Amino acid sequence: MKPIGEKEIRASFVNCSKGEARRLTLPAGFAETPWSDLDFLGWRDPKAPDRGYVVAERDGAYVGIALRASTGARRSLLKSSICSVCVTPQSGSGITLLVAPLSGPAGRQGNSVGIYVCADLACSLYVRGKKTTALARRFDESLTLEEQNARTMANLRSFLDKVLESSSQPAA
Repeated sequence: MKPIGEKEIRASFVNCSKGEARRLTLPAGFAETPWSDLDFLGWRDPKAPDRGYVVAERDGAYVGIALRASTGARRSLLKSSICSVCVTPQSGSGITLLVAPLSGPAGRQGNSVGIYVCADLACSLYVRGKKTTALARRFDESLTLEEQNARTMANLRSFLDKVLESSSQPAA
């Protein structure tokens, strides 16, 4: 991922108000972000742990989405789950359901879409082996690192498409 600045990040959000985008807290250590190891920027808000944010490139522009952690029951620490984005196995607490309001009128009416994803949104680092899970290792795959990164981005783009879907449809 190419390095992007705070102004670009805040301007990229499609499913929250401009005021909310201005008030969001950037990731801790933002100045030291390892851009070359990222396919997308994802983080949980250090001041509001139930909130998360993702900024990714889509069709040549940056798209940011605001997410909220599900308020459902916590998953068991003894069971493992797999991230829907990077396909990394994690203990139950390492995967969480994050919900994004849809963009446009549908989101303002309360419609949303969710995804089970790495709780810290560090998918790119797990795929590259720069960060490990409590389970200590990923699956051995026949895919190359480039193919795994492409799969991660395809899975994320699919979710972004769902968030953006309502704003691209003509009004009825």
